[in-house]
Amino acid sequence: MKIISQISMLSEKLIHFYQSLRPPKNLPKDIEILFPQKDPQVIELIKKFFKKYFNDTKSRRLLLGINPGRYGAGITGVNFTAPRQLKENCRIDHHLALTSELSAEFIYDMIREYGGVKKFYTNWFIGSVCPLGFIKNGNNINYYDDKKLSTAVTPFIIDCINKQIAIGFSTDKCLCIGGEKNFKFLSGLNNEYKWFEEIIPLPHPRFILQYRRKQKEKYIHQYLSAMRLGG
Repeated sequence: MKIISQISMLSEKLIHFYQSLRPPKNLPKDIEILFPQKDPQVIELIKKFFKKYFNDTKSRRLLLGINPGRYGAGITGVNFTAPRQLKENCRIDHHLALTSELSAEFIYDMIREYGGVKKFYTNWFIGSVCPLGFIKNGNNINYYDDKKLSTAVTPFIIDCINKQIAIGFSTDKCLCIGGEKNFKFLSGLNNEYKWFEEIIPLPHPRFILQYRRKQKEKYIHQYLSAMRLGG
């Protein structure tokens, strides 16, 4: 926390946070961890992204998703950003195959309607309640889907949110992406730690595109409306 407070640029604070991530210990034996930041090439992508969009001292508000998945942040290290979006939307060249995923497609369609990548990232930062992801039996698993996993990672989650708050994000409102379970978990911790004055829940982008695709524009405007409430 002290080191972060001594750094001036938001980009530097974010780079320090992600470079300092250490996986939680004592995970259930059948759980694998998604830890792309251990790859030096991924760290370089993260640095490029943060230096391009967060190289200033302006505070942002937070959108917090659940945890990274295999095809988005689990590859790029950038939340809700698959390799295709990182190159085509964020204009950051990289060595990765140009794969995409539903959540990233929705988020960047929403960002386009917000006014574009530069405008969006000037006002918002997308993080995760749990900054590292998990795999069980070859599939993504959310931190709250397994009771033993949830118990094991809760101290890690608390520590990570404390560190992100110390970075200097606005705390009057937080948008919580991911439906009822993520919102309930984050709200429970927030009742104890008083990080945010208000948390606004939003449906998960994958759910929207997988089951409500015809109503995509309605959900995009739900996101945009929540952001306007956030200032």
